Amino acid sequence: MTAIDTDGGGESGEELPRKKLSGKKIVLFIVLPLLLVIGGGAGLYFSGILDGLLGKKEEHAEEEKAEPVDEGPVNCSPTPVFFTEFPEILVNLNTGERRPAFLKLNLSLEVCRLEDIPALTAVMPRVLDAFQVYLRELKTDDLRGSAGIYRLREELLMRINTASHPIKVKDVLIKEFLVQ
Repeated sequence: MTAIDTDGGGESGEELPRKKLSGKKIVLFIVLPLLLVIGGGAGLYFSGILDGLLGKKEEHAEEEKAEPVDEGPVNCSPTPVFFTEFPEILVNLNTGERRPAFLKLNLSLEVCRLEDIPALTAVMPRVLDAFQVYLRELKTDDLRGSAGIYRLREELLMRINTASHPIKVKDVLIKEFLVQ
């Protein structure tokens, strides 16, 4: 019987050794250069050098030269400010207990124009309603410390500017603050 040659190659039964890539060679020749290219690109991008090469620097320069957009209809100058008194507010706080806690606030509002005071007085019921809804949901822990007072002032300022939209209130000043 004759032997049948199945590998279709030659007459010798010896196979040539096939070269395989070891793990070290893969890391050295594929992964390491790939990481270097990605790391270099990220470094150029985050350092801003890539923006200069791509021509994006001119776009940022045009944005910086643009004049600031006025947020509201009133442009307040730093010198003339006007104050108006806000009615005293007394609300019970959300304690979750049987014993109630009360908050007493006495506020002043700073406006930019004298003409805004009568218009603000006209929308005062809407502002009081917005304040009552917000203040009744507060807990005594929300009002602790200077951070609590700061958050309260910012929330009140946002709510009064929302309720009296064309009128811009510049600041809410707390004259009396009592939690009992």
